[in-house]
Amino acid sequence: MITKRIIPCLDVKDGRVVKGVNFKDLNDVSSPVELGKYYSDCGADELVFYDITASSDGRKLFSNILKEVASNIFIPLTVGGGINTLEDFDRVLKCGADKVSVNSGAIKNPGLISEAAKRYGDQCVVISSDIKRVDGEFRVFAKGGREDTGMEAISWIKRCVDSGAGEVVVNSIDTDGVKKGFDIEMLKAVCEAVKVPVIASGGAGCAEDFIKLFKEIPDIDAGLAASIFHFGEVKISELKQLLNKNNITVRL
Repeated sequence: MITKRIIPCLDVKDGRVVKGVNFKDLNDVSSPVELGKYYSDCGADELVFYDITASSDGRKLFSNILKEVASNIFIPLTVGGGINTLEDFDRVLKCGADKVSVNSGAIKNPGLISEAAKRYGDQCVVISSDIKRVDGEFRVFAKGGREDTGMEAISWIKRCVDSGAGEVVVNSIDTDGVKKGFDIEMLKAVCEAVKVPVIASGGAGCAEDFIKLFKEIPDIDAGLAASIFHFGEVKISELKQLLNKNNITVRL
């Protein structure tokens, strides 16, 4: 049985961690450096850092904050936001990232994934897809969930994996911040389409949501969440103990 990963996510805007609902109404939470160190110390398996307005603002990711976060944690770090070129990959990797997450940049230039995979290896390239239901179809959104690309999501993700993406983060805009559980239907569709690790994101409201996720989709590799961890509603160490009691393999 593959060890399931629990991953907190830092959505960073103007140098601060923020959280909203359905990608809107963002509220200030904390310092990314302090929060990142806290998660590293309390049993998180990995950390995801998204500069959530880099793409929509048309700028590069904030390197100074990223360097500080990376130097204060001892778990793998995935970084995304404003990744449009191989030089962007290079820059965030040199800042301390272990993996680079790309969304809007790959939509603009699908060749970026294969180029990055050839230079840095598949394990370094993560396709992060913001998905929302539109007229009964799973649709890919760009620029932090602001722009409907018109592309069907499952075929897009499969294309990215075939090009060299070694991991997929599925961000359900429909369930983001709602705290009613992960988007099981959407996640099952992605897991059936690809053979690389898939990370579920969007919708976790309680520890039981992770149990349901891993029980209903045995192939899913990780559960990612933000607000329930940020506000102490679920503690990662306690969540892992609960998963272990439910015969779900985790790193304790």
